Amino acid sequence: MIPGQTPVSCLFMRGGTSRGPYFLASDLPGDPALRDRVLLSAMGSPDARQIDGLGGADPLTSKVAIVSRSNRSGVDLEFLFAQVLIDEARVDTTPNCGNMLAGVGPFALERGLVPAGDSETTLRILTINTGMLCDVVLQTPGGRITYDGDARIDGVPGTSAPIKISFLDTAGSVCGKLLPTGNVVDRFDGVPVTCIDNGMPVVVMRAQDLGRTGYESREALNADRELKARIESIRLQAGPAMNLGDVSRKVVPKMTLIAPPRSGGAVCTRTFIPHDCHAAVGVLGAVTVASACVLQGSVADRVATLPGGRTKLVSVEHPTGEFTVELELQENDAQKVARAALLRTARAIMRGEVLIPAAVWDGKSSIRLAA
Repeated sequence: MIPGQTPVSCLFMRGGTSRGPYFLASDLPGDPALRDRVLLSAMGSPDARQIDGLGGADPLTSKVAIVSRSNRSGVDLEFLFAQVLIDEARVDTTPNCGNMLAGVGPFALERGLVPAGDSETTLRILTINTGMLCDVVLQTPGGRITYDGDARIDGVPGTSAPIKISFLDTAGSVCGKLLPTGNVVDRFDGVPVTCIDNGMPVVVMRAQDLGRTGYESREALNADRELKARIESIRLQAGPAMNLGDVSRKVVPKMTLIAPPRSGGAVCTRTFIPHDCHAAVGVLGAVTVASACVLQGSVADRVATLPGGRTKLVSVEHPTGEFTVELELQENDAQKVARAALLRTARAIMRGEVLIPAAVWDGKSSIRLAA
């Protein structure tokens, strides 16, 4: 024991192109307000460098996964995602995160929450944030999770074992409907947009309608104050229209600029989460943008280059590469997505305890989080 500090067990993991600590729900306070204070302390927020915690001073590396075994019929695990803000003392559990989701199964196997199969293990995971279900297939040769393999994803160096994720019910996961405003196209500040939620609330905008190419670097976009102010004005208007209420203190909706593809993909993207340009594109953000591309009359219609057939591989280009989403369209309605699947990887980086100042939490209240 270290005097004045409360140890909390965790695994520090990379999930997709994100990373952060993974906790058992039972190891954290049951009270959400106290839990959030613990997470802020663990990550070192609020501070631009997150110098006093585990955070990496970037939205992609200021994330937390909270995991528990499920008591629900047909569900193996439950996952609560927490986006820990960097410059504010605030934790947002509104959205999903498909990248951190990729590490939930490996974490559960590492901690003995579920048994492993002999070669592959399929787990059904419920994301508590939005009630979304997915099936995740892990490589478990000899009944043990492996991180070695030949799968590669842009934004992550090297190769790893593939993790296959199939989303079962993403439409309207946060906003209640695929098109939460009831319109294929809306206008905010004179800019045509498509407000869509197929796993992640996203406002899709043509870059040219904002006077940009959509091919700018992440650094150039982050330095473009005029553009960011226009995007934020649109976001604040779109939030209530998407049934999200006042979004001034939320990380959703995500704002995505699109342009015609340049590297053989289906569409080129630049996504803000919500104020910083993403180094890549979020998992569920990619699913939602791909869904907009198949929607006739959307702002992505005629911008995207799509393959034929009912099952489409939609390559979403982003600043550091591309992200391929497999969309299966409904047989009787070619504009509705029946299933979305994709490939991610994950790796356990460190195991141990994060130390929380006892003034924040003395460790005596560790009631399991309510589902």
